[in-house]
Amino acid sequence: MLTLLVFLPAAAALPALLPAAVVPRRAVLWLWTAVTAAELGLVVAMWAGYRNDAGVQYEAEARWIPSAGVGYHVGVDGLSLPLLAVTCVLFLACALYSLRETRRVREFAALFLFLQTTCLGLFAALDLILFFVFFDLSIVGMYFVIAGWGHQPAAARAALKFFLYTFIGSLALLLGFIGLYLAAEPHTFDIVRLARENPLAGRSGYAGLVLLAVGVGLAVKTPAFPFHTWLPPAHTEAPAAGSAILAGVLLKMGTYGFLRIAMPLLPDAWRRWALAAVVVGVLSVLYGALVALAQTDFKRMIAYTSVNHMGYIILAIGAAASATGGSGRDGRLALSGSVTQMVSHGLLTGALFLLAGILYDRGGTYRMNAYSGLAARAPVFAALTGLAAFASLGLPGFSGFIAEFQIFAGSLPARPVATALAVLGILLTAGLFLRALQQILLGPPRLPGEPAAPGAFADIRAHEAAAIVPLLALAVVLGIAPRFFLDVVEPASRTVLDLLAR
Repeated sequence: MLTLLVFLPAAAALPALLPAAVVPRRAVLWLWTAVTAAELGLVVAMWAGYRNDAGVQYEAEARWIPSAGVGYHVGVDGLSLPLLAVTCVLFLACALYSLRETRRVREFAALFLFLQTTCLGLFAALDLILFFVFFDLSIVGMYFVIAGWGHQPAAARAALKFFLYTFIGSLALLLGFIGLYLAAEPHTFDIVRLARENPLAGRSGYAGLVLLAVGVGLAVKTPAFPFHTWLPPAHTEAPAAGSAILAGVLLKMGTYGFLRIAMPLLPDAWRRWALAAVVVGVLSVLYGALVALAQTDFKRMIAYTSVNHMGYIILAIGAAASATGGSGRDGRLALSGSVTQMVSHGLLTGALFLLAGILYDRGGTYRMNAYSGLAARAPVFAALTGLAAFASLGLPGFSGFIAEFQIFAGSLPARPVATALAVLGILLTAGLFLRALQQILLGPPRLPGEPAAPGAFADIRAHEAAAIVPLLALAVVLGIAPRFFLDVVEPASRTVLDLLAR
């Protein structure tokens, strides 16, 4: 079932590229939507059959490059299952949002289907080279989405910067993986075996270099300060659906990699250098919020809040290594919060970027000072934007509150000063979102070009509502009744901390 989940979108991308005489343009969009809906159905069935305390499940393993210790090994546990689920939800939302796309529809749908396979494959991978292959292929897919459907002429430059930064990070990641492979006896890239054997135990210098390579590669993808500079232009120039996937899914590849690879495979080195992760996390929180506060471009502001929210995750995984020596309730709480934050950020920021796309579609610009009074002209758009903004700043009743509460409660005992500084990020985030809402939604009605060229601002259309409303509804469900989610995540967090405490 897991292999079908991973490769079904890539298989569906092939008929999407057939000529119009075989598959009409409209049929391509519905094919894309149907496949992503089927993917969501598969992951829901996997969740229903998942046993919380049974470890890795739905495993599939086959020989791939046996002479090099490389295998096709996939599986699901409490860390990967929530990310597989949010990936399927976001890709379905983007398919629904794009039902009126008119520019090179076949290539657009095929690229997103290909991207879905790379994302699902990475979260399911239990082999380092398989992880790396999907990691690199996701870069290629997103490069073409930004360059081909972004806001020209700056899209090509933003796509190139994104590709170069993240590709260099992936090369550092590969060096770290080779270091782990060489340390293991017999040589292997299998994540489960490497976690069980802990081949770098007692080799502090070697382990530190491997962690540096892996950490830099993952930090670029996250992105953490100061490796974040590719993110704002990539988000600003990408199409709305591309930004939603970039923020909601691709950024999680970095933070997921810390939980799946850096912490369990390099426990001694991670404990030794956990303070560095805490510092980077706090800097990312504060820097992302402060720079977002200075933005006049709505989409660029949302992009910088991603740096801020990813900083909370890095703070949590760094503090977890210091919480009672890497084990105990505080560490589990911090790690569970980090996974919750990944899912929450995916849902909420995905919704915000789709709403930003609607703003651009209607007004032709993301400049916040070009709009005012949209609540009078488009009340549903205003309500959804306000809901997404309040959820993102961690208001109780939404998933963001559950995630940030867990992170702060788990991090505070081990790193009180760093956690106190990170709490300031919430105040800054509240300020920047309230300022944006006041500027865009309230006041006298105004659109770009008015009063010289009066225009209309159409409210949310059916396909846009079908994409955005479920994302916000899921954020409310996780904020009010998170138990079904935490029952899956907490046993996996305990397993990671047990490996870290060796």
